[in-house]
Formats: sequence, C-alpha cells, structure tokens
Amino acid sequence: MGWHYRKSIKLGPFRLDLSPHGVGQSFGTRRFHVSRTPDGRKYVTLNLPGGFHVGKAIGKRSRYRRHRY
Repeated sequence: MGWHYRKSIKLGPFRLDLSPHGVGQSFGTRRFHVSRTPDGRKYVTLNLPGGFHVGKAIGKRSRYRRHRY
C-alpha cells in the first residue's frame, strides 16, 4: 500500500491541489468541473446522480507518453 499526500485549497469555484507532483487546478461545481493536472493534462468531469461520473480528457495528447511494457 502506497502513501499519497494531497492538499486542496478552495477559492470560491476554483480549487488548487498541491501534491508532490506539482500544482493542479480545477474550476466548476459539484456536478460539473474542468481540471488541469500538474503535468498539463486537461479533464472535464460530469457527476451524475446515483454515484455515476463521466470524465473525458480534452485537448491534445501529451507529446511524451509513458509506455508500460
């Protein structure tokens, strides 16, 4: 089991997520939000009633991708 650390700071509809990997940002409401990860990936997430959620990466793919072999 690995240990993870993340600290979130809320600034109205904005949120900053601080982690060992860097700073991520998100904006939106409880049901819909747009976020950017510390490595630059962008996501749109829609939370539906009943515990369901739908997420989609937006924008270009990163030029440098990790490959698992």
